[in-house]
Amino acid sequence: MSAHRITPVPAVAPKPSVWPPASFWKTFGSHILIPLFLAAGMALAYLGAFHAAQPSNIPIGIVGEGPAAQVFAQTLNDKAPDALDVRTVATVKQAEQKVADGTISAAYATDASHATIILSTAASPAEASAAEELLLPIAYQQHLPVTVDDVRPVPADDMTGQGLFFLMVAMSVGGYSSAIAIAAVTARLGIGWRIAVSAATAVVVSAIGVVVAGPLFHVLTGNEWSIGLLGALYTFGIIAIGVGLHPMLGRWTTPVLTLLFVMLNVTTSGGIFPTNMMPPFFAGLSTFWTGAAWLDAARALTYLPGQSFGFDGLRLALWATAGLALIGISHLLTLRRRQAADDTLAATAEEEETATVAA
Repeated sequence: MSAHRITPVPAVAPKPSVWPPASFWKTFGSHILIPLFLAAGMALAYLGAFHAAQPSNIPIGIVGEGPAAQVFAQTLNDKAPDALDVRTVATVKQAEQKVADGTISAAYATDASHATIILSTAASPAEASAAEELLLPIAYQQHLPVTVDDVRPVPADDMTGQGLFFLMVAMSVGGYSSAIAIAAVTARLGIGWRIAVSAATAVVVSAIGVVVAGPLFHVLTGNEWSIGLLGALYTFGIIAIGVGLHPMLGRWTTPVLTLLFVMLNVTTSGGIFPTNMMPPFFAGLSTFWTGAAWLDAARALTYLPGQSFGFDGLRLALWATAGLALIGISHLLTLRRRQAADDTLAATAEEEETATVAA
């Protein structure tokens, strides 16, 4: 009987695929979703708010009394009904006071030989520029030389008038980035420690910003303590909301905080354009959003001494309260999850014991 040798047939290796497997695309999709959300959100928010700013009902005062002044004011209103809200002011001194305290954005006064545009760049450089552009053609039509009277100019070390706005941006970024770190580190600590660490961090973030804006770059010209305390309240609201959301949203906390405190917060703060130059959606949000509240209060303390900012402080306090409420809610949800996990473990152990006895 002859033996036949069987020659093994080598296994054919599968041909490598040029196209990655489905698992790759699933993983890639889950990782790239957040960056795409941020890219789309930032484009929509910033371009939506800033790409076509138009003046809307800017309050302008015409200096003068009597029928002639009334007719002139009404004529201007009729020429630009959507852009201007023109009223009369009795005297130049009253006009200067109203512009200085923010009652009106600008005023226009004339005599036989020249015209004067009264404005305040410190209150809002963009609004002052818009008012000047709207009033200059009137003086040219009247063939009058023009003088611009800036009753509250921006400080010499803040020529753009946006130093407070950039300070707000710095505190916003410091706040929401700190929130993620605090939420991760204090996850196993009690609710009291989460709040305490959040508050202490808010004070530090605000202090850093005030020191940089004040002694270092001289953007702040007074009331640094008050601005710093309001900054701490503002930053605490951001941190508390982030710490409260993190146990519920996980890795989606960062894009949600970016949506709340960058995309919507920066665009509605009034740092680039005032509310009467924003699109209606952003102007509406500005009435209660936290960045606008802090910036309005800081401007009042820096440029408009004596102006009340109590409503702005209330808005900041309400945002901080919302953050505390979120921390409380997430704490209760975490306790329930842990309790449910303990109940599951106990039930499993009981089942195993029952099965052993039955065997």
